[in-house]
Amino acid sequence: MTTSVLIVEDTPEFMRRFSDAVLADSGLALAGVVGTGRAAIAMLDAQPPDVMLVDLGLPDIDGVEVIRHAARHHPQCDVLVVTMFGDDQHVVASIEAGATGYLLKDAGAGRIAASIHELRAGGSPISPSIARRVLARFRISAAPTPPRQPAPREPPPSPLTERETEILRLAAKGLSFETIGELTEISPHTVVAHVKKIYRKLAVHSRGEAVYEASQMGLL
Repeated sequence: MTTSVLIVEDTPEFMRRFSDAVLADSGLALAGVVGTGRAAIAMLDAQPPDVMLVDLGLPDIDGVEVIRHAARHHPQCDVLVVTMFGDDQHVVASIEAGATGYLLKDAGAGRIAASIHELRAGGSPISPSIARRVLARFRISAAPTPPRQPAPREPPPSPLTERETEILRLAAKGLSFETIGELTEISPHTVVAHVKKIYRKLAVHSRGEAVYEASQMGLL
């Protein structure tokens, strides 16, 4: 059985090239050649072809709209894009709309005819440069994202006052209460009073325990 092909192309040079490619292949039959998107939709609705060969840069409506119409209303019709546009935006839009093949216009007549047969056999012909871009895009989208690092926790507020922390730091150095009093300009009795408060707040009973607990809590 022959495969009917509808060509949607507005440039005369490419109209002839694509038509010649179809007519030269005994397994293909030319269903029609139209130069606008609206004419293509009318042809699709009147007598859907097996394959629609469509350009994206049509003079009236975007070729992607024609592809979308074919995919929604005539899913049995395979769509082969043959265009000058090789950028990611046009490629992705065409594939998402329902195109099953994508060639650049530098493809020769033999490549176009072979691609039509490939479509009917269940394949998806794509120009090599387009295939490389699609694969690169897929690799980027499929790359695992690095795990998010948890936000650093802020240390809990210190139960000690600034004066108590200062005294504990000096005590951690092994200084006597008298020396601590001289350095902080307070009496030894006041130092002892602060130390008792520190012990109570940290629930300890000695200087060593106080220093250890304060270090564990990040206070020193």
